[in-house]
Amino acid sequence: MKRAFSHLDSGGAARMVDVGSKSVVSRSAVAAAVLKCASGTIRLLKAGALKKGDVLAVARIAGIQAVKRTAELIPLCHTVPVTHAAVHFSVKASSIEIRCEVRGEAKTGFEMEALTGASVAALTLYDMMKSADKTMVIDGLTLLSKAKG
Repeated sequence: MKRAFSHLDSGGAARMVDVGSKSVVSRSAVAAAVLKCASGTIRLLKAGALKKGDVLAVARIAGIQAVKRTAELIPLCHTVPVTHAAVHFSVKASSIEIRCEVRGEAKTGFEMEALTGASVAALTLYDMMKSADKTMVIDGLTLLSKAKG
């Protein structure tokens, strides 16, 4: 028996899933990632001594912008009306925890938007701090929660 895949048509070609018959409901998703780095890099961050300035502010904006552009990056992802996107950071001794929250009203969820926001925020931090730390690792990109209704 041939298995049916949601993102393939009967001929095996890629397609966007039809969500036309679904109801528009409130939905949300939260994703997280961790940027592991040297403790000296965290000290520079806290002292405002990184060469590229306020890296957290830039990464926050990058994450929010990524949420808004997710459908342009993920080929079969639906464009969804985001009503709220926020990126939060928790600076630890040798890491930065990144959390991205997304909400809106749509026929499909916001998981990909939250994951994209968290990952781009992490990538932006990496880019802006790489001159200070060659050992950084982005880790643990995960969906923490999703809800509808």
